[in-house]
Amino acid sequence: MMLFKKTWIVAIVVSLIYFQLNTGYAQSANRSYITVSEVEPLDSIVKKAAHVVPAPRQVMWQELELTCFYHFGINTFYNYEWGNKEQMAEMFNPTAFDANQWAVAAKSAGARMMLCLAKHHDGFCLWPTKYTDFSVKSSPWKNGKGDLIDELSKAARTHGLKFGIYLSPWDIHSPVYGTDEYNEVFRNQLRELLTGYGQIDEVWFDGACGEGPNGKRQVYDWEGFYKVIRELQPQAVIAVMGPDVRWVGTESGYGRTTEWSVVPASAAVLEDIALSSQQNPGNGAFMPVGNMMDEDLGSRDKLSKAEGMMWYPSEVDVSIRPGWFYHEREDSLVKSAEKLVDIYYSSVGRNSLLLLNLPADRRGLIHENDLRSLRGMKVILDATFRINLLEGGTCEGNVEVVRQLTDSNTMTYWSPGEGRTTGALTVEMPGKQTFDRVLLQENYQEGQRVEQFVIEAEVNGLWITITSGTTIGYKRLLRFEPVSAQRIRLRILSARDCPQIGTFGLFKAPEG
Repeated sequence: MMLFKKTWIVAIVVSLIYFQLNTGYAQSANRSYITVSEVEPLDSIVKKAAHVVPAPRQVMWQELELTCFYHFGINTFYNYEWGNKEQMAEMFNPTAFDANQWAVAAKSAGARMMLCLAKHHDGFCLWPTKYTDFSVKSSPWKNGKGDLIDELSKAARTHGLKFGIYLSPWDIHSPVYGTDEYNEVFRNQLRELLTGYGQIDEVWFDGACGEGPNGKRQVYDWEGFYKVIRELQPQAVIAVMGPDVRWVGTESGYGRTTEWSVVPASAAVLEDIALSSQQNPGNGAFMPVGNMMDEDLGSRDKLSKAEGMMWYPSEVDVSIRPGWFYHEREDSLVKSAEKLVDIYYSSVGRNSLLLLNLPADRRGLIHENDLRSLRGMKVILDATFRINLLEGGTCEGNVEVVRQLTDSNTMTYWSPGEGRTTGALTVEMPGKQTFDRVLLQENYQEGQRVEQFVIEAEVNGLWITITSGTTIGYKRLLRFEPVSAQRIRLRILSARDCPQIGTFGLFKAPEG
């Protein structure tokens, strides 16, 4: 569980451009970050921002759209949200743990990755690590021979899902927490997880840094942690205390209505990193400018003060229950299918990835109430987005333009023309259609550019505005009252450079 403090966000949200430079991130390779000069005019900075692009691992991560998060451990058996140093491994004993059930739950929600807790703040390890006895090997579960991470990673692969791990740097139990020795222990545990369980697609850290059993706090060796990951699993994204993915700023499930994936960066640190070598990596730290919880992270005003920019996309996390771990008292408080759909529109539909937590119960299973809501969400979303009503339409008599906008490939796109930052696209459908949802995607692998747009429909011979928005990015979903029309128009009112619209869709949500 995250439970970030605002000061942690300002002080600890760290990214290592050093590791970007050594793994295909550099500006010269794929423009994942760009520096600007002190005297550069705003127009030039804005245009540069339009050409900052995601690294391949960030593309993989973004297109997952929905990841299922699993909180399960010693806290489950103590009925705690936060652990303490008095917990005993003997309490851990799920009676019916089934990794495949977890994987099927993720599939039933439409998720494409399982992100599983390997160790929470309590320090209890769900794999038989060599570096502490406070783990499954000291529990009665499977007579101390069990390994949840092994079973979960295999279940993920069996069901065609990617697999990630959450390893908490804070450790209430470790007697060496608060010392240099603990950083070495943590690196060694990372090595175990990154070498013993096949491909790991995400490593997830939070910013929690409380006291250990000796009353000390730890100075985390973020640089060393990242180095281990880049060395052993270079395709994995590091979130959300890391260089690849940032936390949206709340645990509500709702992202910003204006969400930029490109955020300001400090040129002084970029320069320090760029001048460093593998043998002499400088201070290794990169701090995005400002507070990552601010409502405005990447506007022109923010860019005007920037010394550099980086691709740093947003992840929206939320639990299906009030708590992050399972509590029987919350069985009646599971979010409804309709609430989960609303969260989907407000996260994935706002240029973010949704990380949805499913806490397993003491049996080691995802509860029936949670499964019911997940399936209900998927039914609603499938029914809504099954048919793109723009398919078969024409743009000024051109069928091919509409085909490219409805082919589910964001890299085939419509553009108003080189050098233009505004423009309009009109699509005529084969007949009058009724719709209440619009989907837009940019060719985001070439940059996020659109700043403002409007959607209009021709009703009774007049063009009326039915919805509007600011950023698009990877995906933008908008809801409105049902409209019936045959002609629909997208107008780009402002963009940072020539916009590239990769997907345009109209849909009708099911009644009720």
